[in-house]
Amino acid sequence: MRATVFVTDDEQAIRAAIVKRLTRQGHRAVGYESGEALLEALRHELPDLILLDLKMPGLNGLDTLKRLRQLAPSAMVIMLTAYGTVQDAVEAMKLGAYDFLIKSVDLEGIDPVVARVLDVVSLRRRLDAELEHRDSQYQLSHLVAQSHVMKQLLEQVREVAENPKSSVMLLGETGTGKEFFARVIHHNGARASAPFIGVNCTAIPKELFESELFGFERGAFTGANQRKLGLLEKSEGGTLFLDEIGDLDLSMQAKLLRVIQERSFRRLGGTDDIGVDFRLITATNRDLKKEVGRGAFREDLYFRLNVVAFELPPLRNRVEDIFDLCQRALVRFAQDFGKPVPELDPEARTLLERYHYPGNIRELQNILERAMIFCQGRTLAPSCLPAELREAGKQVAVTTAPGPEPVVRVEMKLGQQSLADVEGAIVEEVLRLADYNKTLAAKHLGMTRFALDRRLKKTHDE
Repeated sequence: MRATVFVTDDEQAIRAAIVKRLTRQGHRAVGYESGEALLEALRHELPDLILLDLKMPGLNGLDTLKRLRQLAPSAMVIMLTAYGTVQDAVEAMKLGAYDFLIKSVDLEGIDPVVARVLDVVSLRRRLDAELEHRDSQYQLSHLVAQSHVMKQLLEQVREVAENPKSSVMLLGETGTGKEFFARVIHHNGARASAPFIGVNCTAIPKELFESELFGFERGAFTGANQRKLGLLEKSEGGTLFLDEIGDLDLSMQAKLLRVIQERSFRRLGGTDDIGVDFRLITATNRDLKKEVGRGAFREDLYFRLNVVAFELPPLRNRVEDIFDLCQRALVRFAQDFGKPVPELDPEARTLLERYHYPGNIRELQNILERAMIFCQGRTLAPSCLPAELREAGKQVAVTTAPGPEPVVRVEMKLGQQSLADVEGAIVEEVLRLADYNKTLAAKHLGMTRFALDRRLKKTHDE
C-alpha cells in the first residue's frame, strides 16, 4: 500500500535519508526536525505512520508521543534511537508506540519494520471499510424499494425490528434475500450491538446439530476434550437465525420447541439449566403448512415460529427495483475489480428487467459480476450479459407487479413482431404464472379450457 509517513528526527542527514528511502518505495514521506514541528503538522494532516526520534532537543520523543495521541489517536508510531535501552522501549510501548528501532548507518533495518506496520494499517483499513459497509448496507433507509410490494414489506419490517422479542419467519424462493432481511431486522432493532448468529440447518449433519446448538461439557462424549459453547449461548442478547428450518430433523424440532417455550437449555453432558435471551428468526423456501399436514414438521413448533411471517417477493415481481439493484451492484463490483463504474446500456437494462430470475437476487448479482469481468469500456453492453438473458429478451410479455396483483406487461416492436407473436407470448406467460394449470390459465385469459387447448395446438402445429 502507498502510505503517508511523517519522519521526525533532529539530525538532518538521517531524516533526509529516511525520507528518500521511503519515497523510492512509493510512499509519501515528509520530514520534521522537532517534536514541536510534528505536532503542528498533525493539526492539519493525519499520516498512516510516524517515525519518531527518541532523543531530540526541546520536546523529546516520549513527550511528543504523549501529546500526539490526542491529535492522531490511530496513527502507528515507530520510535527511533541510536541509544536504545530496554527501559526506553517499555516506556514507549506503554505510551502506544507500535515498535522500537535502533538507527543504523545503512538504514536497512527500517524496511521490514515499516512493511510490517503498514500491513497492520492496510488490515485496519479493510476492517473499517467492511464494518462501515456492514452497518450501512442493513440500514432500512439504504434499501432499494421502488416497487409497491417492497415498500409495503419494509414498513412492516421496520415495525417488527423495534420489537426485540417476537419470533419472525421469512418465507420465499431461494435467492430472495432471506438471510439479508434477517440481518436487517437485527441491525435495526435494540439487539443491533449484540451477536447475529446464523446457521443453515442443511449444512450441519443431523447427528452433530444438537451439539452445535446446545454446546457440550468436557467428557460428554468421545472426543469432547473441553467445554464448547453452542449457538444458543453465542447468540445471547442478540439474534439466532436458523435458515432452511423446514429441513430440521423432527427430534431436533422437539428440542428447539422446548428451548423456545422455556427460554433455557442444557449443554450436552450438563446438569444445569442455562437461561438464554435471543430473538429467533427462521427462514424456509418450503410450504410449512403442507409439511405439517404430511407429518414432516411439528404443528406446535410451526405456531411458535409463525408469530410474524414475511413473504419475500421473487425478483420477477419487483421489476421496478431491478435498475437500482443493478446500479448498486455495479458500483461494488467496479471497486472490487478496480474498474470505472459503467453506465448501463438501455438495451442491457431492458434485458435485465425482462428476465425471470429463477435464482432471484443472488442470480442477478452473479450475472452482474460476470458482466463486469467482460465489460471493457464505460458502458455495460448487452454483449456482456449471458446468452440466456439475450434469448429471454426476445419475449414480448413479462410479468411485473406494480400493485398487489401480478400484471402481464406486453411490448411489441413494430415491424419486427406480429400480432400472433404477441398473443402467443401472452398465453405462454399466463400459463407460466398458473404453474401450467390450463384450467386456471384459461380462466385468467377469459376463455374456455377447450379454446385454450385449440390455440396451443394451432401454435404447436405452426
